[in-house]
Amino acid sequence: MTRKTRGRIEFEADDGTTMRYDRHPNGGGLVSPGAQVHEEASVAATAYVESGARVGPGARIGTASWVDRNVQVGPDVVVGSTVHLRPGTRVGARARIGSRARLGADVVVEAGAHVEQDAIVPDGSVVGRHTARHEAA
Repeated sequence: MTRKTRGRIEFEADDGTTMRYDRHPNGGGLVSPGAQVHEEASVAATAYVESGARVGPGARIGTASWVDRNVQVGPDVVVGSTVHLRPGTRVGARARIGSRARLGADVVVEAGAHVEQDAIVPDGSVVGRHTARHEAA
């Protein structure tokens, strides 16, 4: 069951719990009340930011992307479309995450680093500014 109220969306998850999201004023993306998204960040209308996540100023979260629990997205980061940032991942300032990339849990993307589109980054990896490539899907 999905229920909409002004600026808030609620639906029942598979386990029966009620999930609540507020629309972010810049882009209209769905943000858990337990997340912190800077007002100068942009979250696409079909993107989700989960509880415990933090998104910094100037960051852009693309269409259909999912910022999972306890993820940190630094200032001026660009996350492409259909990206999944798994729990505990940290993305440094000005980093770029290509569309359809999948970052495992507890990944660290250093400031200014680039993750190519379609990349799969395993749990616990560190992506530096000079990291060449990651496994493609």
